[in-house]
Amino acid sequence: MQHRKRAWVGAAAAITAAFVGATMVAGCGSDDKADNEVRNVIYLLGDGMGRTHITAARERFVGAAGQLNMEQLPYVGAVSTYAVEPNSAKPALVTDSASAATAWSSGVKTYNAAIGVDAYGKSVPTLMEQAKTAGFATGNVSTAEITDATPAGMVSHALLRGCQGPTFTESTCLPKKSDGSYEASPSDKTLVTPIAEQIARNGTADVIFGGGLARFEPDDQKAMLDKGYQVLGSMGDPALKAQTADSQKVATAADLKSVRSDKVIGLFNRGNLTVTAARNALPDSAPQKQEPTLADMANKAIDLLSNRKDSKGFLLQIEGAQIDKRSHANDAAQTLEEMKAFDDAVGAAMAFAKKDGHTMVIVTADHECAGFNIIEKNTFTNAEAVAPPTNVDAGNTANNSLPSRDGKDNVKDPVRSAGPINGSGQADPRNFAPATFRTPDDAAAVKDGSPEASLWLTYLSGNHTGADVMIYAYGPGANVFAASQDNTSLYTKMHKALLP
Repeated sequence: MQHRKRAWVGAAAAITAAFVGATMVAGCGSDDKADNEVRNVIYLLGDGMGRTHITAARERFVGAAGQLNMEQLPYVGAVSTYAVEPNSAKPALVTDSASAATAWSSGVKTYNAAIGVDAYGKSVPTLMEQAKTAGFATGNVSTAEITDATPAGMVSHALLRGCQGPTFTESTCLPKKSDGSYEASPSDKTLVTPIAEQIARNGTADVIFGGGLARFEPDDQKAMLDKGYQVLGSMGDPALKAQTADSQKVATAADLKSVRSDKVIGLFNRGNLTVTAARNALPDSAPQKQEPTLADMANKAIDLLSNRKDSKGFLLQIEGAQIDKRSHANDAAQTLEEMKAFDDAVGAAMAFAKKDGHTMVIVTADHECAGFNIIEKNTFTNAEAVAPPTNVDAGNTANNSLPSRDGKDNVKDPVRSAGPINGSGQADPRNFAPATFRTPDDAAAVKDGSPEASLWLTYLSGNHTGADVMIYAYGPGANVFAASQDNTSLYTKMHKALLP
């Protein structure tokens, strides 16, 4: 394995300057904006968050007639999410987080796994790079590794999302050709420079909070210190050529609370942050208890960015990453808690925006994950059944499907359905049954995992789906998001709002 020490030649900075000069108009970021114009944009992304994720979280936490924070935003729309195939404009109907992040951060369709490049592997400018060049403060917050696809989309450029660091390898940084060999290294070496190394050197985000400490090394810390960043915790012993788990120190919630610098990086776990449900179940002595919540990180980022005296405003991206990761795992209980944690961060953003009057808040998702579904109480899914339901219309035989099914075997298979997976069937790892949860509308004695619980949740698969996702918006000019739109248009609309 080749160590990642590739020559850093400031390519990302050069790309930013070149593209900004080509795409931004004179007068953007003007200090004399009218009272009703946008000075700040807070873009909140629930990774993997589909319409049903939102509905289920509402019913779980505030009841069927209630509203989550995000649902209280006045402008509501929908977003299509498809990607494209490599080296073409042919749609790939199910996106991943990397191509989706490139779409909203740069306004172009690209192939799955691509970060900050178009479908042909050419770098494209990001909104955060353009905002930074125009004199805005910038922030990037996530419950994932900060080098993961969504946070990386605003601040880096890579042919493959797996090229995160700390080391360069062909398998993580270079696409494969049809014969199984790796493509040649591109002339633009930024595209095969590990994302952690790019983040540490390009200065695109002023405030960086999340996970992923293991992606960084001591020389990354030195580079950030040299650029004026405060580094919470430690990226490793400078005397070592590479970091180790023992040589690094994660940042803590206490570090976050005390920080005052307007250029700061805090990484609170060597990997992804601990999911809310797991952290809450741990004893107070557990190190994971020292991690901040997404709302904590959002509040601090907003405080630091909004108090910058030398900026025209700010652009802040906040990701609730674990909604997707726990949906992949088909863990409804953890998914719901991550939805609540994300909605709390939305609440933090809205509290600031309502006071400020010049802040646009956008809440959306990159894609839906796993076909999350609410089914009727005391029913079952196809995954639990011996066979699918009937497809015969007794009233009109012309409506029959072929081959016909009489539905007699549309009963639960005891091998595939052992009761609620968070209740009576939880000991069976092969169980396809729903997870059941009490809601505020249930009687006080009703328990999660019981047949009496009214919220019954199940999954279609362990992967992404191609469904459109919701978008909610608030603030001056936010009505433009109350539409059916493609994810690439989110870039265009945010750019016009912040950098007209």
